[in-house]
Amino acid sequence: MVYSLPSPLLMLTLIQLISRFTSLQSSLLDPNSSTSCDKIERKALLQFKAGLQDYSGRLNSWFGKDCCRWSGVGCNKLTGHVTKLDLRNPYDQPYHQNASLVAAFKVARLGGRINPSLLDLKYLNYLDLSLNNFKNTPIPNFIASLTELSYLNLSSASFGGSVPHHLGNLSNLQYLDLYSYPLKYSPSIWVSDLNWIVGLSLLKHLNLGYVNLRMASTSWLSVINMLPYLEELHLPDCTLDQVPYSLPFVNFSSIQVLDLSENWFGSSVPQWLFNISSSLVVLNLGNSGIGRYSVNDVDWGKFCHLQTLDLSSSEISGELEKFVSSLSKCDNISLEVLHLWSNNLGGLIPESLGHMKNLKSLRIDDNPISGSIPASIGNLSCLEELYVADNKLNGTIPESIGQLNKLRELYLEGNWYGVILETHFLHLENLKSLYFSSWNKALAFDIRRDWIPPFSLELIFISHCQMGPNFPAWLKTQKDLRSLSLEEVAISYTIPDWFWEQTPQFRNLRLYNNKLRGTLPKSLKFAPGAFAVDLSSNLFEGPLPLCSQVRILSLRNNSFTGSIPKNIGEKMWQMEYLDLSKNFLSGNIPPSIGKFIRLQIISLSNNLLSGKIPWWKSLTSLRVIDFSKNNLSGSIPSSICSHPRLHILKLSGNNLFGNLSSLQKCMELSELGLADNKFYGGIPKWIGERLSSLSILSLGGNMFNGKIPENLCHLSYLHILELRHNNLSGRIPPCLGNLSGLSYLRPYSPQDPGSHPAYWNEMEFNVKGRILEFTLTLDLVNIIDLSRNNLQGEIPKEITNLSTLGTLNLSWNQLTGNIPKKIGNLRSLETLDLSGNHLSGTIPSSMSDITALSHLNFSYNNLSGPIPSTNQFRTFNDPSIYEGNSKLCGYPLSTNCSTTNNGQQENQDAEGKDEDVAEMLWLYFYIGMAPGFVMGFWAVCGSLIISKSWRHALFRLVDDIRDRIWVISTVTLAHLIEKLKGKRNGDFQRK
Repeated sequence: MVYSLPSPLLMLTLIQLISRFTSLQSSLLDPNSSTSCDKIERKALLQFKAGLQDYSGRLNSWFGKDCCRWSGVGCNKLTGHVTKLDLRNPYDQPYHQNASLVAAFKVARLGGRINPSLLDLKYLNYLDLSLNNFKNTPIPNFIASLTELSYLNLSSASFGGSVPHHLGNLSNLQYLDLYSYPLKYSPSIWVSDLNWIVGLSLLKHLNLGYVNLRMASTSWLSVINMLPYLEELHLPDCTLDQVPYSLPFVNFSSIQVLDLSENWFGSSVPQWLFNISSSLVVLNLGNSGIGRYSVNDVDWGKFCHLQTLDLSSSEISGELEKFVSSLSKCDNISLEVLHLWSNNLGGLIPESLGHMKNLKSLRIDDNPISGSIPASIGNLSCLEELYVADNKLNGTIPESIGQLNKLRELYLEGNWYGVILETHFLHLENLKSLYFSSWNKALAFDIRRDWIPPFSLELIFISHCQMGPNFPAWLKTQKDLRSLSLEEVAISYTIPDWFWEQTPQFRNLRLYNNKLRGTLPKSLKFAPGAFAVDLSSNLFEGPLPLCSQVRILSLRNNSFTGSIPKNIGEKMWQMEYLDLSKNFLSGNIPPSIGKFIRLQIISLSNNLLSGKIPWWKSLTSLRVIDFSKNNLSGSIPSSICSHPRLHILKLSGNNLFGNLSSLQKCMELSELGLADNKFYGGIPKWIGERLSSLSILSLGGNMFNGKIPENLCHLSYLHILELRHNNLSGRIPPCLGNLSGLSYLRPYSPQDPGSHPAYWNEMEFNVKGRILEFTLTLDLVNIIDLSRNNLQGEIPKEITNLSTLGTLNLSWNQLTGNIPKKIGNLRSLETLDLSGNHLSGTIPSSMSDITALSHLNFSYNNLSGPIPSTNQFRTFNDPSIYEGNSKLCGYPLSTNCSTTNNGQQENQDAEGKDEDVAEMLWLYFYIGMAPGFVMGFWAVCGSLIISKSWRHALFRLVDDIRDRIWVISTVTLAHLIEKLKGKRNGDFQRK
């Protein structure tokens, strides 16, 4: 073959083309080289900017002729047309309490109106407006006309309303993100029909997280199945409740990421999941309701490419060992994230878990797993997070954990025993969060005082372990520490001075329930925006410290003395929760506390405070006031009800007086404790009318008089009624038997105070013959205490309807009559005190059915007959509980019951049964009487209406009967008068 040389003209043409290509290539690679933007597009951008609110000046660079150099604007290097508009918030959405980051995020958000001038950006293919704040405005319909878009991100931008179905016109779209995480006061966004998504046939990424899809719940999967190129599908918390078990064909077989978490399907694992198992890399079914099955029934060996598997909070069961074995079938296990927390998985942690060498995050907390942690856990060299808590695990913690050199978070909670050594932390140089807790308190730390840890922790939480008695010296090396909790770890002595030099960087400090002693610095300094400081239940003494920057402060149950600093309101104005109870504080309550404009809970109980309750009006967020057990005097100020959210008011154990009229406007109260003061007058009727949410009413130990108002029976949530030791008279209202709060197991207030987790809501009541303090179980305590008043009449039988009543104390009143024979219906009763009354009759045999009864007092009444001798009555061996009832007999009294008495008791029991039968017979009688009366009435009256002669005969009969009755009554009355006169004359002569 003969080759000819190219002509000079052809060579010249090739050189020119190469030169132009090289020039083009260099211009494309040079970031400083660009073609000036189109004038029309520049004008469109400026109009768009004019409609926006830009508080942080993010768009200050938008000036000059070349819009391609503006921040967030991208252009085609050849044509100069705007192709990209990226106005995403530069700060990620904050999910934590870092005040400075939250503030920066909020300020940087763009807002305002999205101008339709964007339609002039004909070549725009990338639009990102995420993490901004458009304040519930709908997603503009005109966005659907930007047909060149391949990327659209409107996530977390506070759009509201319905997603426009016109978005289905964006046929070039490959990425669509409308994720709408619900921040506080954020609007809702929803989709009524998903069929428009079928038009997005090129879609690879779809995120509709937190978008309400309830109206599309039945068809969502069939629509998604029409997207053949889909690789990522994110539908967390979309209120979906239906998922088909199977599909006729699976079209979205390229999917790699599937997130259906936070929905509630209530089904087993769908069969179509196995058709896409080979492509799946991320599968998140956490809290989706795709559970209620045994993980051992699923062949997890088919999901060999999974890197993330989240089945948390899905009610799955089975053996963890078999589940891990199923996953291990794959030749090359690539799993990096395994979250199984909050399920019903049991069994042991298998040694084979150590074969998952790629595992980075393992969460098996909150499962009934037993046994111990295997030593093979040390083989997981990539592990960064390990959560093993809220299980049934025990045994020693393996030292091999110290080999996990990439570990950042370690959470271990169980019934551990043994010793924690320095080798447990040998190579944990990347550790940032350390959580140790052993509920059996059998885990001890054996660490040298001069030990220098390999890590620099940010969070430490250690509880119910033995770390003491010395304060841990190694904490001095932790310069990055932000949160420290050492709760019930048996440390004592004083806190070293160097420790208080570290606290200015702390956001949380909890040293609860140790034996720490000594005085604290006058001023405790913490990081800006600090959250909580809890030094309660120690032995600290001296004056109270001031803690600036803190929102929650608990110094309860110590030995602090002196007065509360007068300037506390100015120095600690950010305070939301303040607990100084159970100390020895004296003086007045400083008025400056009224400057705690964010205050929600204040507890100053069990101190030596005096003076009057301050007049506060600005504390509009206040939910709890507890000033009980002090020496406060005066009346309750009317301003106390100016706090619209006040749920709990406890002023018991003071010297307060007056009536309760100042509380009429406290209509949100759920607990009212005013016991042991000097209040007088009648119990107001408005309590039962206005305080409809009341669950606890404690007015005992005052000077209230009059009757118990029946309006109290309207308090449907009431489960503690304490009116002891007043001057109340009249009868016990029978309607107390209608208190529904004493008829179900766990009473609650509709406006649950939602009291802060650190708040100790405690009250004292007379239960089982002694004063007991209730805290965590207060909601489960059911009491009626009307003792030491002047109540008369019988015990209403309706009170036996209160099936969950735990304590009934009616002692030392003037009650008469019999004990209700159905008192055995009070099956939950633990304390019954009817002593010091005038009750008569026998002890009902039904009381033997109250098997929970542990405290009983019937002394000083007029009871008679045998004492029941079955069930719990065999345990009541103290004769004094029956003292003052001379006609009682039987164990534990020395008086034996005679045969007559036994026969009498049998007759009384039989009479009781006869009464029950009689009641039933009367009931049937009245039921049958009603239709009989109707038929008889019309049979007689109908006949009278039809027959005139019958009417005349009836009237004559009535007149005759009337005359006969008049004659008989007149004669009988005359005989009686004569007889009475004769009796009186005879009595007079005898005298």
